[in-house]
Amino acid sequence: MVHGWIGHYQRRQSIGRDLMRDARQVDSLASSFEHLSDHALREALMAHRSVFRRKPSAEDEIHALAAIRETAFRTLGLRPFVVQLAGALALCRGYLVEMATGEGKTLTAGLAAVLIGWKRKPFHLITVNDYLVERDARWLASLYEFCRIRVGTVVGESNSEQRRAAHRCDVTYTTSRELLADLLRDQMKQPRQTPRSSTLLGKMLSGNQEGNQPVLRGIHTAIVDEADSILIDEAVTPLIISSPRPNPSLKEAIHRAESIACQLIREEDYTINPTYREVELTRQGKARAAQLAHDWPGIWRSASRREELLKQALVAHNFFEKGKQYILQDDKVVIVDEFTGRPMPQRSWRQGLHQAIEVKEGLDPSDPNETVARMSFQRFFRCFVRLSGMTGTAAESASELWRIYELATVRLPHNKPCIRREQPSVILPDQGRKYDAILREVQAFHAEGRPILIGTRSVSVSETIGRLLEQAGLPHQILNATRLQEEAMIVARAGERGRITVATNMAGRGTDIKLDQGVTSLGGLHVIATEPHESSRVDRQLFGRSGRQGDPGTCRLFASLEDELMVRTLRGAEPSQWKQTLIRLIPGRPLFWLAQRVSERRAYRQRLAVLRSDRWLDESLSFAGR
Repeated sequence: MVHGWIGHYQRRQSIGRDLMRDARQVDSLASSFEHLSDHALREALMAHRSVFRRKPSAEDEIHALAAIRETAFRTLGLRPFVVQLAGALALCRGYLVEMATGEGKTLTAGLAAVLIGWKRKPFHLITVNDYLVERDARWLASLYEFCRIRVGTVVGESNSEQRRAAHRCDVTYTTSRELLADLLRDQMKQPRQTPRSSTLLGKMLSGNQEGNQPVLRGIHTAIVDEADSILIDEAVTPLIISSPRPNPSLKEAIHRAESIACQLIREEDYTINPTYREVELTRQGKARAAQLAHDWPGIWRSASRREELLKQALVAHNFFEKGKQYILQDDKVVIVDEFTGRPMPQRSWRQGLHQAIEVKEGLDPSDPNETVARMSFQRFFRCFVRLSGMTGTAAESASELWRIYELATVRLPHNKPCIRREQPSVILPDQGRKYDAILREVQAFHAEGRPILIGTRSVSVSETIGRLLEQAGLPHQILNATRLQEEAMIVARAGERGRITVATNMAGRGTDIKLDQGVTSLGGLHVIATEPHESSRVDRQLFGRSGRQGDPGTCRLFASLEDELMVRTLRGAEPSQWKQTLIRLIPGRPLFWLAQRVSERRAYRQRLAVLRSDRWLDESLSFAGR
């Protein structure tokens, strides 16, 4: 309780006012650098850099940032707004900054990165995908070069030498996945019998081979872009380094489990729990499975092992759909991130589930993986000495961010007032009528020439919307996990007159949607959410795509009582049994608000369980070192 009170104090409203006051002071000081030549400006920057190698004060940050602001204008042609200056100061001081979409978070992070990079501590600027890693580092390269900052990038294709060189730069752009993978691989290289304190001395005396040298020089400071996605949505997902282990008996058993699963009858032989995606065999189902699986190979004759594999086959059939939780690429099952809609080709489900899905799709099952090292992202980010971040939606998770990461949230004002209008939600009994209503809305706005962005939760829904638009003769572009390479280009053009863009969830995050000339007078970008997400924060992210930098815009949520949120939240009930009663008893919007609260609470409890497990490991295995 006391820790929670401290968190409330650390994110008090006066923090934002103090940051804006300091930012206005930076703005007033910037004029003193405008008359300087490039040579004189660089000398001033180097003087500030020498101060930051020691322990800079808040006043030092303000004066240095004023010089960097002028540098940004000369190298990038952009003069940072006061809000961006406040955001840069907040990042340097260890806050998580909420800045609205389109407020210029990339430049804000670049300003802060110069100040932090001057300290010469291991510093990583973490974003959500490889494209943004390379784009942001390339776009800000001239600013960094002028300020004498060395910049490196680490992406999935980087080899060990490239990674080692990038991590030794003043600023390293990378993704959370690549950074954690490098850390785990470095830990695997370290001899277990060598005490950590003598590792460096041991390498010097033994002449350690180049291939066994660590890639990282350490982890100390990080700025996390799209922090809500990385620190909340993906926090409990562990990164696992594994190696394939041939298991022919498992492959044969999975084929047989698939055959038996197709013969079992739902509600008679097994029951399902939509909320937790679990399957339970009934007494009749267990007896029938035993009868059908009498000739299974090896250890799979055991009832417990056989039933566990059969459950995975039933889970694959009942809860995993192609185009929703996974897609097929080059005859391989590729997991799709349910929050971003992006494919994750390096990941696989555990305990035979991945192989069960492969067999369901008619593919040869792959060899199961043996775990070599693993760590959750939540545990990983708690290891940093200094952590800060940026996002467009942080207020909803402010207390959780403090409880887990001791990361205080500060909300900054818009540079220009937001005039986006959220129109009343449309709640319908079934998905068929919902899609018809969406189509009518698209036709009406398209006739006016307004650009439309349609957000979906899954690849399959985006394809369904695409077919409806095609049948209606409406030109459109679909952005989902199967068209990842075109993502940024499609999103950037979503503000053109008359353009219809269908985007999976929040695909294209980090790319601005700028309106064409003339679109502003029509009312700006109209955003349609095809169903509510499990967190209201994600809905707000989607709606934040319109109305950037004072532009006009509108948004509307469409929902039905057959949407996944409702089916999973009201567990065990078929829509036909309860939807009419709920329509009569509870208004639509409060009903979905309640469902989101239940879903958010469930996800929060899951993250707290992981946190408790991490703390237990720290306390119980303290003799092994952190």
